[in-house]
Amino acid sequence: MNGDDALHDRAKQTAFRLLSVRARSVRELRARLKEKGYHESVVERIVERLSELKYLDDVSFARQWARNLAVNKLWGNRRIVASLQEKGIPGILIEKVIPEVRSELTEEEAIRQLIRKKGKTVQSDGSDIKERWKLSRSLIARGFPPDLVFHMLQRSKEDAIDEGE
Repeated sequence: MNGDDALHDRAKQTAFRLLSVRARSVRELRARLKEKGYHESVVERIVERLSELKYLDDVSFARQWARNLAVNKLWGNRRIVASLQEKGIPGILIEKVIPEVRSELTEEEAIRQLIRKKGKTVQSDGSDIKERWKLSRSLIARGFPPDLVFHMLQRSKEDAIDEGE
């Protein structure tokens, strides 16, 4: 085995190790291999081969990543889009996976879950404005649109008042 083959094998093992930790986008894997000092040509050969074998697939990665953020972490679409862009996922693919993920859990339902979970400190009579403000900022920071956040908070306040009657 010559030096190039040994280098290629080490790079391939590094790639498999990185992918065993979690799924990665093509751009992420490329960047990590380059960070570890592998030459561009070796990195491209590894990425090409792993893509052929379907170990590296941006479509599958984007779906999995977006679903995790939407369903498990309860993030809003804007923050999910930003995360996918950061991972190197093309906009056209992002536009495709967001609606797929949202068919499972809408932004409204995610906000509702977060209000139930985090809203325990908010007075049902709405008197604790400071806590409601903190909750709204938290929801907006998770990537939900401000108008939807305020609408859902208003609905939760109305629902709490109706339940109290």
